[in-house]
Formats: sequence, structure tokens, C-alpha cells
Amino acid sequence: MPKQNRHDQAEIWSADQFEQVMEELSLKMRSLFSICYYTGCRVSEARQLRAEDVVGETLVLRKATTKTKRTRAVPIHPNLKAVLAAAELPNRGYLFPGRSGEGPITRQACDLALRKACDRLGLRGYSTHSNRRTWATRLDKAGVRLKAIQDLGGWSSMAALQRYLDVSEEEKVEAIAQL
Repeated sequence: MPKQNRHDQAEIWSADQFEQVMEELSLKMRSLFSICYYTGCRVSEARQLRAEDVVGETLVLRKATTKTKRTRAVPIHPNLKAVLAAAELPNRGYLFPGRSGEGPITRQACDLALRKACDRLGLRGYSTHSNRRTWATRLDKAGVRLKAIQDLGGWSSMAALQRYLDVSEEEKVEAIAQL
């Protein structure tokens, strides 16, 4: 069931929808949500990234900022690298500082920016979690082993990961046809 009034599961982005939404956002927010989209991280993890967490071609999500309290490293996709370069993010401290400059941007500010962009485009059922669901579902459909998706995305169990994976009606019909 699609998300309504911030309840149920977030919708999965099509590539076109994601690009349209990104065009509606500031460079800062585009960078933050691109990190979520290309790494599968949670918005709460992305907003707390520091410049020193970008290590060569890898993004390091520190255990202090992850839900599962385990550090994980995710390779940086070429598209993400280009978005980050265009944004001219800080080279020390938080990549996404809040207004006061002392801490990271708030989750509420991120959520509001995305909701406003979606509203302008008439998109319903999408949230900050759409990036994570889209990432996991696309990797699954591409044939990536579930264990790799679990490790990269930081899910604590396979059952937790599987709640994120979208299965279309067509895929169900194709599955039964295999019998």
C-alpha cells in the first residue's frame, strides 16, 4: 500500500521521477538525497556525514550515526561523484551543516524540502525513505545477491531487508508461469 499521510511504505522512484525531483531541489539537498539514492543510506545517516567520511571512492557511514551501530563503507557511484563535485560541499566538518553551523541539518528540514519538491510535481506517496526502498529494489531486480544488499544497506536481518523490496504484479505472474 502506498504511503498516505506519512503512513505505510514509501513509493519507489522511477528514474525519471527521481531526476525531476532532484531538479526541484537546491544543490545541497540534491547532494544529500543523491547520497541516499546511490548508497541506500537513511536520511538520518546522510545528514550527519562529515567531509572526512568521503575516503577516496568510498563513503564511510560511521557506527555512531547508523541505526544498527555498525560502520559500513559504500563505493561512490560515478553519478553521485558528479553530483557531489557540482555541489561544492565543505571540505571539513559536516557536509550538510544546519543553519547555526554547529550541527548537521535537521531531518525535518530534509523532509520538508523533499515534500515541497514532490508537491510541486504532483507526486504522492514518496518520502525520504523512497531512496532506500528504490536502491534495494533496483539492486534486487538487477540480480545482486541479497546478502550484498543487506551488508551495503546496513539491514540487521534478511527479514528487515525484504520488507523494503518491491514486487510487481507482473513479477508475480511471471513467477507462477515458471512452474
